[in-house]
Amino acid sequence: MDTPQSGRRDGPGSQSTERPSSRESPERAQLVELLHQTGRGDQAAFARLYELTARRVFGMARRILVDAELSEDATQEVYLQVWNTAAKYDPASGSPVAWLMTIAHRRAVDKVRSEQSASDREARYGAGSHVVEHDEVVEAVTGRIEAEAVINCLETLTDTQQESVRMAYYGGLTYREVAAKLGIAIPTIKSRIRDGLLRLKTCLGVS
Repeated sequence: MDTPQSGRRDGPGSQSTERPSSRESPERAQLVELLHQTGRGDQAAFARLYELTARRVFGMARRILVDAELSEDATQEVYLQVWNTAAKYDPASGSPVAWLMTIAHRRAVDKVRSEQSASDREARYGAGSHVVEHDEVVEAVTGRIEAEAVINCLETLTDTQQESVRMAYYGGLTYREVAAKLGIAIPTIKSRIRDGLLRLKTCLGVS
C-alpha cells in the first residue's frame, strides 16, 4: 500500500513486540495515539501506524490464506478499513494490535469464502470446460480403470495423500485451493498429490 511519507515520527523511533502486561506498554500508548491521529485524518500518523504494524497484519492474513498475493490484498483492505474507521477505535475495548488482528482475521476469512464462492460458481456454470491441473497419470487412471478399482487402490495411499487426491480430483479443486483448505504450501500439496497418483498407478497396474 502506498502511504504518505513524512519526516515526522510520533513516539519512539524503534519497534518493539507487544507483550501482555497489566500496565500500558510504551508501544500500546504510541499505537493508541497514532490511531487517534489517523481518525482525525493525519496521513503521517497513518503511515507510521502502517510501518509499525503491517508485518503482523500480513502474518495473520498469511496464516489463514497461505497464498502470499491474497494475503497482500487482504492486508491492503485492512488498512483501508483502518483509515476509514480509526475514529471509532476505543482503547477500552482492547489493544490497537488486538483490534488490527481482529480486522485482519475477518478480512482473511471473508476472502477465503469469496474465493470458495468463485470456485463454486465456476464448478456450476463451467463444469463442461473446467480444467483441473491434470497430469498423464490421472488421464491414464481415469481413462482405463473402473471406478471400483480406483476406490480400492485409494485405500493404499497414506491419509494425507488420500485427502489431497480426493480434494483435487474428486472435489474439483485446484492445487492452490487444496493448499488453502489444508493450510499447507502449494509445492507440498503438488508433491503429495503426485506421490499419491504414482502409488495409484502402481496399484492399478497402469503403465
